[in-house]
Amino acid sequence: MSNTPAIHPSILNADQAHLAEELARIESADGLHLDVMDNHFVPNMFAGPSFTQTVLEHTSLPVDAHLMIEDADRWAPQYAEMGCAVVTAHAEATRAPFVLVKELHRLGAQAGIALRPTTPLEVVEPLLGEIDMLLIMTVEPGFGGQSFVEPMLRKIAAARSMVSAQGLQLRIQIDGGVSLTTIERAAEAGADVFVAGSAVYKSQDAAQAISTLRRLAGAVSGEGRSTTGIA
Repeated sequence: MSNTPAIHPSILNADQAHLAEELARIESADGLHLDVMDNHFVPNMFAGPSFTQTVLEHTSLPVDAHLMIEDADRWAPQYAEMGCAVVTAHAEATRAPFVLVKELHRLGAQAGIALRPTTPLEVVEPLLGEIDMLLIMTVEPGFGGQSFVEPMLRKIAAARSMVSAQGLQLRIQIDGGVSLTTIERAAEAGADVFVAGSAVYKSQDAAQAISTLRRLAGAVSGEGRSTTGIA
């Protein structure tokens, strides 16, 4: 591991009725994770273009948009156009990933590809040299507050080995069940960008929670050169 750990709080766990205040609580984070759900790809609905625009207008943090939506090829580019720093589509919902990644880069965003827990890494292996971030879901996507799926540690480690074998500096993000008790093992396995929802927003001091998570991940990942872009 060589990249400095980055903490991206998920505002899915924030108090949506007090969005501006909730965004202010996480100003010390490295990025802001915004889940977009369409109630088709996953059994839940959250965010969308108008909500995303509101978030972008109320934070100075780079926004990391995680699209849990069908037909990502069609809808993902608009999130880059709005100004999201990273736009991540699911491999399972993308028909032409190489074309989509090229379009996201043309629009000025970094491109990510996400995998459900049961989707094999081999699905994205040809894409690794083209994308900026690989998101490995460590819970089934769709709801916040779930427990970390332990077998995903092996998947994270396999992804890091695959990335290293290609000589890439690709960031590996994990989303789901990130906490004070799981982040060290995930960092040791090879993750370097951590989506933390409940661990940040259910704490009394969000800034302290972010700092602690970053320290725990850094203690085992061997911080070296910093990552590029939003992390």
